[in-house]
Amino acid sequence: MIFVTVGTDLPFDRMVRVMDEWAGQNPQREVFAQIGEGGWQPQNIRFANFLQPLEFVEYFKAASVIISHAGMGTILSALHHRKPILVMPKRASLGEQRNEHQLATARHMLDMGCVNVAFDATELREWLDRLDNLKRPRPIGVSASESLVQKLRDFIFDHPV
Repeated sequence: MIFVTVGTDLPFDRMVRVMDEWAGQNPQREVFAQIGEGGWQPQNIRFANFLQPLEFVEYFKAASVIISHAGMGTILSALHHRKPILVMPKRASLGEQRNEHQLATARHMLDMGCVNVAFDATELREWLDRLDNLKRPRPIGVSASESLVQKLRDFIFDHPV
């Protein structure tokens, strides 16, 4: 099963529409999407506007692939569960986000080798046709590295409130 999630802040009709059209052309692939409150109503995939946290986790665990906006919570969940993830950043320039932080996140996580990225609808369609080529992320720990913790301590103590 492919689990699609757009997050809970702003709609992401551009991604939902591509997923819905692709699912219509690939009925052998099961797709479930959490779509938020956008304007596009999927015709070819099962969906919910929002999921309760436990429902979200169940869909996440059952999925063989995660397709998502470039939200850090979803990316970290995919890394934790070692699920292949394909992210498509929401773009402020298209009215999908307040700023371009998802674009920066996607680029950074791609450079780190943590995610697969479709920067636009064309790339998303291309990736969907070759989902078996998605890289599975390497496992991550459940806590921050000691070097990161030390850098945070140094910063906090060097900048008291």
